[in-house]
Amino acid sequence: QVQLVESGGGLVQAGGSLSVSCALSGRTLSGYAMAWFRQAPGKEREFVAAFSRSGGITHYADSVKGRFTISRDNAKNTVYLQMTSLKPEDAAIYYCAARSGIVVRTTDYDYWGQGTQVTVSS
Repeated sequence: QVQLVESGGGLVQAGGSLSVSCALSGRTLSGYAMAWFRQAPGKEREFVAAFSRSGGITHYADSVKGRFTISRDNAKNTVYLQMTSLKPEDAAIYYCAARSGIVVRTTDYDYWGQGTQVTVSS
């Protein structure tokens, strides 16, 4: 059984940087396409970034392209999302997700973490 645990959320000022992590347990990270989604109050969960099982293909939402970077450390079975130039509209609960199939931008992922809160003050 795959389990995902996010960490690293917090409060940051607009223009600042923050990194969140997602530790996968129960399976090997290399067997899954991994993604980050976020959900702000009253809004639908939206795609942020993802990469394929091999890590060779990455996708970013237009709203974060150039500011966010998704990466992985297979040795630690951990996925990271580094966020820079944060804006108040980036504030949300950030969720990590894993999928055994090809990488997609929809919420069609097999496993989800519990989420970590990111707050951006203006």
